[in-house]
Amino acid sequence: MWSYLYTMEAKSYETEEVVVVVDRDRYVSEFRDVATFEECCRACPNYGRRWGCPPFDHDTLQDLLPYDKVMIMGVKLTPHDPKMPMEQVYDLMRPELEKMNRRLLEMEKERGGLAFGFVGKCERCGDVPCARIEGKPCRHPSVVRPSLEAYGFNVSKTASELLGIDMVWSKDKNVPRYLTLVCGLFFNA
Repeated sequence: MWSYLYTMEAKSYETEEVVVVVDRDRYVSEFRDVATFEECCRACPNYGRRWGCPPFDHDTLQDLLPYDKVMIMGVKLTPHDPKMPMEQVYDLMRPELEKMNRRLLEMEKERGGLAFGFVGKCERCGDVPCARIEGKPCRHPSVVRPSLEAYGFNVSKTASELLGIDMVWSKDKNVPRYLTLVCGLFFNA
């Protein structure tokens, strides 16, 4: 396993990025619990309504088997305003989400791997309903990727045990003291 740490300060927040590489077999056996996370996904309004979300029409483990390594990237994003309302969280995270998604797709192309992005709103379709709702193919299959959670991975455990970042949650209507973004890339060394 190898890792690195990078810190940057922006106007309204600062970031700390951590990257680790672990063996695929270890990551799958220690951090994947499909039944638990499938159940969590079922509770989400996006379940079955977005192409990056379950249910999938195949055994997702088969997608991972061609690769022997997984690179996990995490960003700890600390807002400068401790009273920022939760309604502004997406706007706060957007620059980091976009930057990490670009990096993931570049690395996927360079290494021939399989990238995993972030949960939530599709960056490409925005407020337009996903084509999956109408039974149509994804409008942007070259850039839309599922999240690690969608494939049954415990991202909270991943962040804590592999990246050294404990996830925190809001206790009121304000953004928590920091946000944690986790994504990954399965690839061959």
